[in-house]
Amino acid sequence: MHTTSSRPPWARWLAAACLAAAAPAAMAAFSITTVHDGGNPAKPQYIVDTDAGLQFKVRGYDNGASTTSAGDISSLVYQGIEYADPARGTQLNSGADWLYTGVGALAVKAELVDANGVVTPASAANGGVVTGSDYIKITLTSTSTKGGVLTHYYLAKRGQPHIHMGTHFTEEPDVHNLVRFIARVPIARLPNGGPAGTAGGLVIYNGTSYWAEDLRGTNGAIEASDVFGFASTDPRYGESRSKHYSNRRLKDWQILGGTGPGVGLWFWRDNHEGDSGGPFYRSLLQQITDTTNELTYMVNYGEAQTEPFRLGVLNTYILMFTNGAVPTVRPDTSWYGALGLVGYVPPVGRGSVTVAGLNGRVAGVPYVAGFANTKAQYWVDADPVDGHFTSEGMLPGTYTMTIYKGELEVQTAQVTVTANANYALNPITITADPAAAPALWRIGQWDGTPQEFINGDKLTFMHPGDVRMASWNVGPYVVGSSVPSLHWPAYQWKDVNNGLQVQFTLRRGQNAAPLRLRVGLTADYNGARPQVTVNSWSSAIPPAPPKVSRNLTVGTYRGVNRLYTFDIPASQLVVGTNTLTINTVSGTGGAKFLSPGIAFDAIDLVPLP
Repeated sequence: MHTTSSRPPWARWLAAACLAAAAPAAMAAFSITTVHDGGNPAKPQYIVDTDAGLQFKVRGYDNGASTTSAGDISSLVYQGIEYADPARGTQLNSGADWLYTGVGALAVKAELVDANGVVTPASAANGGVVTGSDYIKITLTSTSTKGGVLTHYYLAKRGQPHIHMGTHFTEEPDVHNLVRFIARVPIARLPNGGPAGTAGGLVIYNGTSYWAEDLRGTNGAIEASDVFGFASTDPRYGESRSKHYSNRRLKDWQILGGTGPGVGLWFWRDNHEGDSGGPFYRSLLQQITDTTNELTYMVNYGEAQTEPFRLGVLNTYILMFTNGAVPTVRPDTSWYGALGLVGYVPPVGRGSVTVAGLNGRVAGVPYVAGFANTKAQYWVDADPVDGHFTSEGMLPGTYTMTIYKGELEVQTAQVTVTANANYALNPITITADPAAAPALWRIGQWDGTPQEFINGDKLTFMHPGDVRMASWNVGPYVVGSSVPSLHWPAYQWKDVNNGLQVQFTLRRGQNAAPLRLRVGLTADYNGARPQVTVNSWSSAIPPAPPKVSRNLTVGTYRGVNRLYTFDIPASQLVVGTNTLTINTVSGTGGAKFLSPGIAFDAIDLVPLP
């Protein structure tokens, strides 16, 4: 028989924390209870009872450590069980007192708000309780030394086991140069990731199911400090795992979470209008370790970013508890308008854009409309039959509307959104699809992705050096007999598989005039760009693209689509077999998969216009 004293320290802490957090719930239903840590009124915490089986506690003071910071959710009790990591807070970034350089102070204010917007502050007394019937708002405020302000909200609606959140900032936090919220849950409470088809969900590959972000059993990093491998004695030796491989295109996910005994914990995302990167952007979302399941809601993120961050937008998202089921219905958020949230724009203050159709589409290829300006971003799928679409709920302003064929930009236009109005356009004809040009030959599809090439089906959930990847080194691609999925790699690195070759045949007359070689890329790393040689002729070296963070090794091929053209003189072309060599060039060094690299979209040879 085990006694209480024989339990490990973390178990005793967990039991005590559950009792401490749950005790005030017995005193009041929908309420805020103020407690003073150690009886010190300078150390308040605020316990919110949602009247739905969920109580959470927010720390109201700076205790001198960002791992357990002011503004953290320090306790997260659902149905009497604690789901908060005792060692680190469930928190913004790595602690809200570590957002801006040189700033540790953070204001925390807890309030009841009724349906009419009338506010009742939390009690200042130790054990003081205020009760209500509508909403609770806890506001965190951090001000940088430059005057920028970040405001974060924890919101509760009576009868919902959810924590609604909102984050608004006028200056990007500069300690980590990103904005995220991490829910850290002890692994025993939440041992599983999500199901297949959800963000961070099960990967099913070659009959095996696993979470690509699950680090349990790994024995150390194989790249930087965030891509991991297994010991040689492990049957998974040579495979890779990383938080980066939990990614999913923004447009493809709504739910992120995991499950445990009798519980599911999920983030429900908003429309990501204040994020950056567009509909196809990918970033880390989750990490499962021996100690915690970390659910990471990215408001914005710098890895493989394609555009500047957006400021001044209220980014909202919801942390939801269930009995394990994946939520399928977005909780009501119309009540946000009663709370006086910084940056909140109600539906009546938003507008829409409608396009009657898209002409010039390629059958069987999905089309997406993206909208972007410095303030916000949106996207919507075009109808597969006639290409019509409507984008709703947009902030007023002028946007660049981009039509994507797959993930490749093929048309742009300017649209203006007005509050409570619709901007309507007649059908648009696509005029900038490179696939519309007749080609002597083409490798791949002009769709903005390298997925049709070797390893294209594995790029987003494993490292390029993973043993399950096919070899990146291939022999010459022979036009007419080779196929992209077997004979052309998705990526080329300067230090791995440089000098890829294509052999193509020209008939008499086809070499009588210059021809244009087009090389389309979806991403580049470390200033990489292609230089080509055809027979004895070599092209000039194109200008270097701007350098970006890691991309090809962290589960994304998505960067800036670039089209390189090389006009080959007729005198350098021969009747019969011609040999094209593509080299990745860069003035920047790097070894193996961190050497300068490129991701292919398509390659073709066309007559000069």
